[in-house]
Amino acid sequence: MHRSRSIASDHPLSHLYYYIVAFSGTMNLSSRTGQVLGPQRTSRSLVGIRTTHARQPHHQGRWRGSSIAKLYSIHRHVCCAAEKEGNRDIESRRAGRATYRPSTFTELIDDAVGSIVYGIQDGLNRVEVEFPAVSDVDGYKGSSDLYIDTNIQLAIAAARKIFSTTAMKVHLLVPDEPEYRRAYKLFKQALETSEGVTLGHCMEGKSTYKYVDANIQNFVSSLTSKFSMGESYPDPCEKAGDADMYIAVNCSTIELADLEDYASEKVKEKPLVTWNMELDNLRADLGLLGFPPKDLQYRFLSKFKSVFYIRQRDYSKTVAVAPFIINYSGALFREYPGPWQVMLRQDNGVYACVAEETERRYPLGEFKAELTKAMGLDVEPEGSTAAFLRTGYKTTTWWEDDIDREESNSWRT
Repeated sequence: MHRSRSIASDHPLSHLYYYIVAFSGTMNLSSRTGQVLGPQRTSRSLVGIRTTHARQPHHQGRWRGSSIAKLYSIHRHVCCAAEKEGNRDIESRRAGRATYRPSTFTELIDDAVGSIVYGIQDGLNRVEVEFPAVSDVDGYKGSSDLYIDTNIQLAIAAARKIFSTTAMKVHLLVPDEPEYRRAYKLFKQALETSEGVTLGHCMEGKSTYKYVDANIQNFVSSLTSKFSMGESYPDPCEKAGDADMYIAVNCSTIELADLEDYASEKVKEKPLVTWNMELDNLRADLGLLGFPPKDLQYRFLSKFKSVFYIRQRDYSKTVAVAPFIINYSGALFREYPGPWQVMLRQDNGVYACVAEETERRYPLGEFKAELTKAMGLDVEPEGSTAAFLRTGYKTTTWWEDDIDREESNSWRT
């Protein structure tokens, strides 16, 4: 059900700054401002206002443990963690938030983990988490190394929280073996001091160069061993089978096919989380020359329900009076099992809820229309030529249109 809301203007919220600090191989998430620590830079968190209408959780498959005793133990831990998560009960989560103001980055991670826990409790085994990992940078538009390393740091912090609250062992997945070696070298101490958290990759037990001739594979392997300078890396296959949950990070569009194979062969019915992978951007490449076909969305990506989602958008519109160009921005927000919400950014930095949808996710065209309406800029009569020229002929993407071809509608709800 769709509801529009007036903008709340009496919330004195300001931008929140935080740092991701790796000290002595461990994660220390801080809210400091003003100086740069290590390779990280000042980041600004997102603040939002919500509405108060409930939606019921959508069930999608049941996770099955390797044994009845293990399943009962994990289920009991998950239920207890869901009951104790923060100071918010399930009903308040369904209703959404009056304000969203994480004072530290740790709180943001806790909110994402809480959404994952509630999703698992409701039987979800394919979930998506998406939020701005690096302030003022949309994914790979900034430094790719900064984005990739920050995502791994955040995933380790989330995995620690999941294990401490649910006793579920978490196996992190990077795309391939070279990425695994690099990540293990950077975060070795953090991984070794994180109980219940292991690192692996989507090509475990397979050749990373599966499309390359065998002779070239042997040559590359010899070079790798020669320049490894005696460093050894544990075999991730040994830990993968013991995991109760998997978190995939930093996969590109081409590597989604490897993730699908890994999910069908090793993850199976266990929970799999895509962590800040920007699936909407990856979907846009499917079907293009050199990329996987669109069927990957229909049979695989459509099964991932967004349990914690913050996606920022910037727009502008020309008007006939000064200042002639009006810039406005907002965010599509969701915290499971709450509704999908359209957040409009006000001049004071507050993200205010102007509309919500309890049944389905907002398509990008409708999301923009809600923001435009909240700004009072939808002045063209409906169905007029001016309105058509503003919106254009096509306002939805192909993956938003192809409902009948999907094996699941989880990603839409």
